[in-house]
Amino acid sequence: MDFINWIHGALVSLGFLDKQAKLLLLGLDNSGKTTLLYRLVTDRLGALEPTQHPTSEELSIDNTVCTTFDLGGHQQARRLWRDYTPEVSGIIFVVDAADPERFAEAKAELWALLTMDELANVTFLVLGNKIDHPNAVSDVELRSQLGLDNILRDNVGLFMCSVADKQGYGEALRWLAQCI
Repeated sequence: MDFINWIHGALVSLGFLDKQAKLLLLGLDNSGKTTLLYRLVTDRLGALEPTQHPTSEELSIDNTVCTTFDLGGHQQARRLWRDYTPEVSGIIFVVDAADPERFAEAKAELWALLTMDELANVTFLVLGNKIDHPNAVSDVELRSQLGLDNILRDNVGLFMCSVADKQGYGEALRWLAQCI
């Protein structure tokens, strides 16, 4: 069995087979998680209701097939996040870059995840969404507000984006796919 796993791993690394990954789409409510997932699946922008129950979609990013779970971001939904962390390959944490009043809350939730022992080797993609909004902060400001300036992990990346304008998240997702 080890030999078969080795062969499979070699074929994946050479690009002959797709990698499989489990991703969690997390962040506070109204940050743009569901909109991002809807945009990735349909390539359209839609008026979406807040996520009430966990949903999943399968996405292909480069040569990685990702089962992506949108768990919602309201207070009650956040209690379920931990239940989905086993065997996760990556976490996409979406922050509303135009809502500085909630940065402290986003930071607390993000750092609760970053400090979980079982997620120490998991890649985190932090997306500063809504850069098209006039009140959006810069990447430097968001990095500082989220406490990412002094992070000692190299598997955490911050990318700024606008899901509405189809800007920035493509590069970010390619980075994530390379890291997992």
